[in-house]
Amino acid sequence: MKGEILTKKKILFGITSCTFGGAERVLIDVCNQLCEKYDITIFTIYAKGEMESEIDSRITLKSLYPFCYAEMPKWKKILLPISLFLRKSSIYRKKIKGDYETEIAFLEGPITNLFSVKNFKTKKIAWIHNDISKVFGKGFKAKIKQFLNRKTYQKYQELVFVSQDNLEKFEEMYVISTPKQVIYNYIDSEKVIEKAKHISEYLKKDCPILVSVCRLVEQKAIERLIKVHSQLIKEGKRHKIYVIGDGPLKQELQEQIKQEEVENTFILLGKKANPYPYVKQADAFCLFSYYEGYPMVVEEAKILNQFICVTDTAVREVLRDYSRKMIVDNTEVGIKTGIEQFIENKDRYLEQDNEFHYTNNEILERIERIF
Repeated sequence: MKGEILTKKKILFGITSCTFGGAERVLIDVCNQLCEKYDITIFTIYAKGEMESEIDSRITLKSLYPFCYAEMPKWKKILLPISLFLRKSSIYRKKIKGDYETEIAFLEGPITNLFSVKNFKTKKIAWIHNDISKVFGKGFKAKIKQFLNRKTYQKYQELVFVSQDNLEKFEEMYVISTPKQVIYNYIDSEKVIEKAKHISEYLKKDCPILVSVCRLVEQKAIERLIKVHSQLIKEGKRHKIYVIGDGPLKQELQEQIKQEEVENTFILLGKKANPYPYVKQADAFCLFSYYEGYPMVVEEAKILNQFICVTDTAVREVLRDYSRKMIVDNTEVGIKTGIEQFIENKDRYLEQDNEFHYTNNEILERIERIF
């Protein structure tokens, strides 16, 4: 009708916080691209995420708590997640429920639990970024978490996985009839390439340099990498490893580095708002995790045409169309052998041509279709 005002569809995305991380980067890039066509709100459990400043001004940002997770005392970090779980219905009704056509829990854990509360007026979608068979660990507690997790995911109308491997691992654990599909992570490739040019610190390349970007958590197996690195240094295999990121294991890893006497060759750089210049300057990007989903950092390293060394996890799916790579056994021996081969044959590896060209339009189209 003439004079009719077309209202945009209202979409709600939920995530734990907008701190530095792969899923967080994907969420912000996707929302920034879609906010012209949709009325988008991002809901976080914790505020003050470092990446909040990158969110387009047309996007509404809401937080359950006005503080960040790192600011909380240890006892609160233990009790608050329990409170969130027990009070999820009340929290959802008071703080989240609105006139959204679609609600998307964009990360496993508390936000998926919160968004699972019934709302017949809204389509519910859960996004799974990890190998669900590994995230709970083992033992009695893990069994309880798996049981509760199954009940939670059954409340969603659609499940989206960031890799085929993740979907298959999920189906091995849970028999759920909910529609499922794989949508690979979206990345603003032009932003990655541009940011890589802004070099504030030059890495001294007097030996082969490997750079990793990850959270300092058990999944990323940094303690194993330090051990392997120390062994190679003692055997006279000169190289340096820089790790960009922060996390709960930082102090423990610093102590291990000191005990192994590799403070000058294994460096924890901490969080960096712009890690891309470091990735670009390195001889290789590495990610030797115990398990993975569809890591953004590997896709970004591909965009920068970097040589990539990884353990054999779901990352192999990210690298299926990429030639400048080395995939090693997911063991200390496998990692040591791989790094040793790279050190000894660096020039030959780095001469490899690569015809990779990143495209992302199809990813955005598929995300829009699920709205």
